[in-house]
Amino acid sequence: MPIYEYICMDCKQKFDALRSMKDADAPIRCNHCQGEHTSRVLSVFFAQSDGKALAGASNGGCASCSGGSCASCGH
Repeated sequence: MPIYEYICMDCKQKFDALRSMKDADAPIRCNHCQGEHTSRVLSVFFAQSDGKALAGASNGGCASCSGGSCASCGH
């Protein structure tokens, strides 16, 4: 089963959950505050080969803000 990343809209905490693909977007409670206002977020990763960045590389920040001002990652 894949691990999915979520964010709670109530307490702004990110958390992971091991869930089946069919349940990836089903409602899930926050691990921190037990709130029900959660949303799945895009997980980013970093891969490197021969000194060149291949995927998920950024200068800080997340994929949606590319290092600019962003409420989802705080950068």
